[in-house]
Amino acid sequence: MAKTIQEINEKIKKGKAVVYTAEEIIDVVKKKGVKKAAAEVDLVTTGTFAPMCSSGAYFNPGHANPRIKLGGGQVTLNDVPVYTGFAAVDFLVGATAIPDDDPRNKIYPGKFPYGGGHLIEDLVAGKDVRLVARAYGTDCYPRRKLETWIRLEDMNEAVLFNTRNAYQNYNVAVNLSDRIIHTYMGVLHPELRNATYCSAGQLSPLLNDPFYRTIGVGTRIFLGGGIGYVVERGTQHNPSVPRTEQGVPRMGAGTLALMGDLKQMSNRWLRGASFVGYGVTLAVGIGIPIPILDEETLRFTTVTDADIVAQVVDYSEAYPKCVPGSLGEVSYAQLKSGSVTVNGKEIPTAGLSSYARAREVAGILKDWVETGSFLLSEPVAPLPSADSGVQFKPLNERPIVNNNKVAVN
Repeated sequence: MAKTIQEINEKIKKGKAVVYTAEEIIDVVKKKGVKKAAAEVDLVTTGTFAPMCSSGAYFNPGHANPRIKLGGGQVTLNDVPVYTGFAAVDFLVGATAIPDDDPRNKIYPGKFPYGGGHLIEDLVAGKDVRLVARAYGTDCYPRRKLETWIRLEDMNEAVLFNTRNAYQNYNVAVNLSDRIIHTYMGVLHPELRNATYCSAGQLSPLLNDPFYRTIGVGTRIFLGGGIGYVVERGTQHNPSVPRTEQGVPRMGAGTLALMGDLKQMSNRWLRGASFVGYGVTLAVGIGIPIPILDEETLRFTTVTDADIVAQVVDYSEAYPKCVPGSLGEVSYAQLKSGSVTVNGKEIPTAGLSSYARAREVAGILKDWVETGSFLLSEPVAPLPSADSGVQFKPLNERPIVNNNKVAVN
């Protein structure tokens, strides 16, 4: 019999909800079958912890005396430039922002850049950070310079706002060229000497709800160690992709835009990360509950690493030309075994996503539900699904004509 989110919440409040992680539910259904398990189980928790570049935070540190107009001025935090195109004392920190003199282009041992992701981690860890501001001065905001130490607890508002997180599947990256290449998928050695991937596989949130039947705008989630919400589909949301018979996308598909109160969060679940020769990012811990409303929602949560396939892509040539699966596809069970075979060659694999941390996130969320400290929320709007016609489109480059000269930006 079908359940509702309200009914499940009542069971959570009474301490009677039956909850499993997405890893545990696989064996439960094997033993009990889908029909019996769907009647008994109320909730399945998922988790992921991985680099998510489209992350950031916005802040309001309050007004100085005399007042200064940070909006439109030049502001850095720990030398990381922040975006100030808002009101007088609102600014935005992007996870990939890097100081102008950063060694990201100097590919030497030990040259790991510090950027926005590390800055967010330091703030969440309670550290002081150095704010330096230069403004043009106005009648109402006369001050032109400001240098001070600030910390998260002193901020009026501090909100994590991530425009693209929790990718639903992703590429497996390899390098067919004769030189080392440095990418957001890590260092790729020449002539198929390694492969990297980035997904929690069977624990990953959107792989357990492949058609977004329970995840939508307003869904309450675990975000960075605190409580957050799905606020929209993420950028590059691309649900109309080829799928397996079980509905699992064979390549990168859906994404989520997320937000939450940064002051609730932990630096265990928000960690700055450096990629030599590429730049910086933020590793984010995300956990999403899947209410078991019927047999179909349960069946989707029983997906295993053997059921999930990813496209192998050559990042030295094919990736810039957007050719997914140019070298075939492999399962996450194969990837997690430590090696895969590509072009007849066995090569070692390494994951950028931590499965151990993903398991921990799912476990924490399970504990929150079982102790009654986390209730489900009804989505107020659905996410575009596979039949919506929504597709990610490449940039349509058009020449800019100026004084009979053509330039393509």
